[in-house]
Amino acid sequence: MLIAIDHGNKQIKTLHHTPFTSGLIQSDAPGFGNDVLQYQGKYYTLTNQRIPYRRDKTEDERFFILSLFAIAYEIEACGQYTDNVMKIQLAIGLPPAHFGVQAKKFTQYFMGRGAVSFRLQGKPFAIYIENTACFPQSFSAASATVRDLVSIPKALVIDIGGFTVDYVRLRNGVPDMAACDSLESGVIVLYNQIRAKVNAELDVLLDEEEIDQILQRKIDGMELEVAERVERGAQEFVSDLLSGLRERMLELKSGKVIFTGGGAILLRRQIEASGKVGEPVFVEDINANAKGYDLLYRMQHGGRGVPWAKRSGPAGSPFSSTSVIQNKRR
Repeated sequence: MLIAIDHGNKQIKTLHHTPFTSGLIQSDAPGFGNDVLQYQGKYYTLTNQRIPYRRDKTEDERFFILSLFAIAYEIEACGQYTDNVMKIQLAIGLPPAHFGVQAKKFTQYFMGRGAVSFRLQGKPFAIYIENTACFPQSFSAASATVRDLVSIPKALVIDIGGFTVDYVRLRNGVPDMAACDSLESGVIVLYNQIRAKVNAELDVLLDEEEIDQILQRKIDGMELEVAERVERGAQEFVSDLLSGLRERMLELKSGKVIFTGGGAILLRRQIEASGKVGEPVFVEDINANAKGYDLLYRMQHGGRGVPWAKRSGPAGSPFSSTSVIQNKRR
């Protein structure tokens, strides 16, 4: 069974299950709640408190445990549960700036574990990860959600995630290696800026969920001063972000600018109000990267090849002919 997972710094996303926060609590005894996973004698419960940002997600087992949650959810959502060991093919991804250095290590992180047994809410699961393929973010999201990319002469894809903002320029659907990188300027940075400012000026402690609700205009009873500062902070953040992209010689007022990622959905009003983007296109599907990984994996293993695989890029670059990093258990 092919399962695509987008390991976000803020949320874990798959194709068929609701995104969940990239956070968990470990204990030696069964915890409370609806999502308790037992693995190797330990119990893990999902929490709304995300794991602090880490550039290398292989530093410990937490993102592997989060992946077990995601795999179990996908198996159930697709009606594929079995008592036998299920063979799994994983499609995953990394930001373009981290891809060349970390992709091989990230794929190996999931491999060589043999049959993995665990329980979710007391229900036994047994999986065997036989193959893992890693793809660059941002392009993956666009390839799965924007029609006829090859017919667009010039497009800029901007993926605003939890901690990184990934971008890649496309020319008729082909990545331009002169304009492909990641900035550590995702919405987690925005949260920290807003929380510090509101605390310093109003002596109010906001959490990330409250900031989301204010920006989505879904919260009642919040003081007007607090809401105004959150809105102002978000607008300033977007303005600075777009100015930073412009400083990198990225043209935002001509050609299509495709915004993807949960951060882009959250900040759509501010992006449209900035006056700095000529023709913005918003991908509203928060699972877009996961869908892209799934699509590119199927294209590659179906013999069609990924759209850019035959293009020669710099060795080790995210979109070179060797860019799809795989590990297959033989």
